[in-house]
Amino acid sequence: MENKIGLSEREIDLNPFIQFENWFKDHHRSGSEIPDSVSLGTSSADGVVSVRTVLLKDYSENGFRFYTNYNSRKGCQLLSNPKAALLFYWPESGRQIRIEGVTEKVSEDESQAYFMTRPRESQLSAWASEQSRVIPGRIYLENLYKIYEKRFLNKSVNKPPHWGGFCLIPHWFEFWQNGEFRLHDRLTYTKSGDSWVIQRLAP
Repeated sequence: MENKIGLSEREIDLNPFIQFENWFKDHHRSGSEIPDSVSLGTSSADGVVSVRTVLLKDYSENGFRFYTNYNSRKGCQLLSNPKAALLFYWPESGRQIRIEGVTEKVSEDESQAYFMTRPRESQLSAWASEQSRVIPGRIYLENLYKIYEKRFLNKSVNKPPHWGGFCLIPHWFEFWQNGEFRLHDRLTYTKSGDSWVIQRLAP
């Protein structure tokens, strides 16, 4: 569905985090099945790029948080090259947000606090999944899950040491609004000292 209202420099917030929150809340009200999904682009130290979908778990002016296995491909890439990008694409409203920045690991305390809010089955999966590694088959994975079910029987599941969060600290945003005849609106925020510079890009 095309949004014919457009995106105006006079109407957007001067703070990109507030502008993000306005659009993000609109998206949550749209009834999207997985409203927190976002594409995450990472690169290895030698420039090999990969993209996958993750779930945004928290955001503030300190950055955008998601959680993963630090030994996964994305975890290893972020630890060797902290530069990363996020892409939120919402066809229901004809909107897209791109965010670029640098990531850092979330503190152990924060990772532990979030881990304890996860369903028990997801906590066990964090132990059982050797994320991104080649495994011999589905049965191997299911057997590992059963091993950890027994290990944590009748007690709480601790956070694995190899599991935790990353926070992407932005230095650039793009807010994209679908327009008629492919005359889309593209407004960017670029970090300059303590301020943000707003510019319009051609579609």
